[in-house]
Amino acid sequence: MNADSAHKSGWEIAEVVFGVPFLISITLHFIVPFSLPQGILRQVTLPVGIVLILTGIGLIVSARRELAHYNQPTDPGHPTSRVVKTGVFSISRNPLYLASVMVFFGIALMLNILWGVVTLPVSIVLCYSVLILPEERYLTAKFGKEYEEYAACVHRWLGRE
Repeated sequence: MNADSAHKSGWEIAEVVFGVPFLISITLHFIVPFSLPQGILRQVTLPVGIVLILTGIGLIVSARRELAHYNQPTDPGHPTSRVVKTGVFSISRNPLYLASVMVFFGIALMLNILWGVVTLPVSIVLCYSVLILPEERYLTAKFGKEYEEYAACVHRWLGRE
């Protein structure tokens, strides 16, 4: 971890914020199974889960390519030297976190582990408080008006003003 970065601890990453609650959901599923019965609803959730996973992976690839294009790190523990506002960052300030939500929701639906759907809001709250807010403070302190103008135009999760 770098002193000039948004995060000072190695656990402050999406893999932990989303992965730990999901592992808890898998454990809960083995203790108290919570899933949809076979039927029409299950026939819908499987392809929806697959689409979410593939869309999330596409978003991850697009975001990482955009960051690489500007030589910016994807690890929140490393300092950034510019505000990336192009590509997927023109419609989401946090496309990698949005992709994490999509992938974990998709996996939960695909594997029919509804505890994963139940724990996902916990992950989203953790993502917001542990990852996004410190990053926004860091970017505001480092880039000032440039980041504030970007944040005013592009929504945190998805969309533009």
